[in-house]
Amino acid sequence: MIKLISILIILAAGFQADAARLKDISSIRGVRENQLIGYGIVVGLKGTGDGKSEFTTKSLVRMLDKVGVKLDNQDITSKNVAAVIVSASLPAFAKAGNPLDITVSTIGDAQSLQGGTLLMSPLRAANDQVYAVAQGTVIISGDGKDVHPTAGRIPNGAIIEKDIQADFSNRKMFRLTLHNPDFTTAARAVLTVNKELGGQYASAKDAGTIDIITPAAFENRGVELMATIESIEINPDGRAVVIINEKTGTVVVGDRVRISKVAVSHGSLSVKVATPGDAKKTTEEKVAVLDTGANVGELVQSMNKLGVTPKDLITILQSIKAAGALHGELEIL
Repeated sequence: MIKLISILIILAAGFQADAARLKDISSIRGVRENQLIGYGIVVGLKGTGDGKSEFTTKSLVRMLDKVGVKLDNQDITSKNVAAVIVSASLPAFAKAGNPLDITVSTIGDAQSLQGGTLLMSPLRAANDQVYAVAQGTVIISGDGKDVHPTAGRIPNGAIIEKDIQADFSNRKMFRLTLHNPDFTTAARAVLTVNKELGGQYASAKDAGTIDIITPAAFENRGVELMATIESIEINPDGRAVVIINEKTGTVVVGDRVRISKVAVSHGSLSVKVATPGDAKKTTEEKVAVLDTGANVGELVQSMNKLGVTPKDLITILQSIKAAGALHGELEIL
């Protein structure tokens, strides 16, 4: 059975269709998550732990020593314990007392963390300061073959111990960073923000950076200013691109991609992009005829009607690109 090509996305043209909020296409410089990491031990396993791993044994001895139990390393041979790395993401503006989801992953030869309990583990940031403490029952997700028993999660498994200090509301200037840098998008954002704020407060430093000076009306009201700016909608621009996934037969097409006058012959298939009346169908070949300026979406739809396979489509598009008739970037995954 011939596998037909599917068009996953054809980006629509037009301001209203493409309009996006600034909060969805940019981020505020300095407002981001911070990664936390820690070392801990999971107990209560059903014989699936690290066994007599040296670092696990030493960790268990130190932990028991803190609670008043004195043991020699040789006295511990339990396979019900596993050494793990604990990781989490500390959100911006995090406050002490808030919970965090954490991920627990084995670092030894443990077979499974199913049913285990993580003991109190401090979580540190890159500056080596402790920002949270984790503890709780490990949950292994998945079903059947999808189960990955050496890693699990603990929802709300950590408590934040320290506030993230940020003098946000009193800022005199804010900087937005576009997720996909583009000069046209940056220029449109500046024009729209200035129109919304009623003055020349925004300026583009480059294709991905927009600086905004706090207007007098928003002095000491940075939260309200950002709420206003984030809700502004603009029409982001982007590259003309075609992305093909050969394994799945999926084609992602940008609406700006165009094809000039060209003719391609591939096996029993002919593809002709020409002005109306230039191309004539024959009874010997499968022929796809498109008008000059046709987009790749129209080409793919024509290929589907002729039963073209993903492999053949990739060859055809590569040939058209090599001939200089496909105006846009072609990416194959």
